[in-house]
Amino acid sequence: MDTWADYGIAKVRYDEDRMHITNVEVHEDRGDTIGLAEDWIRSQALAAIEIGKSFVTILMNDENKWQRGQDVHIVTIKKEKYIRTDWNQTGSDNLENLPEY
Repeated sequence: MDTWADYGIAKVRYDEDRMHITNVEVHEDRGDTIGLAEDWIRSQALAAIEIGKSFVTILMNDENKWQRGQDVHIVTIKKEKYIRTDWNQTGSDNLENLPEY
């Protein structure tokens, strides 16, 4: 099986004002399998995207199998970087409807 991306993000944690992600649960996409969960802080995810690593959101379906979600990228607004699944110019991180932890 081809990979969806270098990594999948399965869960997210936001700060108190819900403007910025503090942590993400990241899984390496190994093609035939999805790797074990790793807890990354926001700056790790930003740095990985900036050096060209690709990310998608991943969700567990009703059959207990991973399902591909949306592409994840950086949107820069007024020199501040946000992690988003859309190209919306809203000044906040947004990884759609991922479960929070």
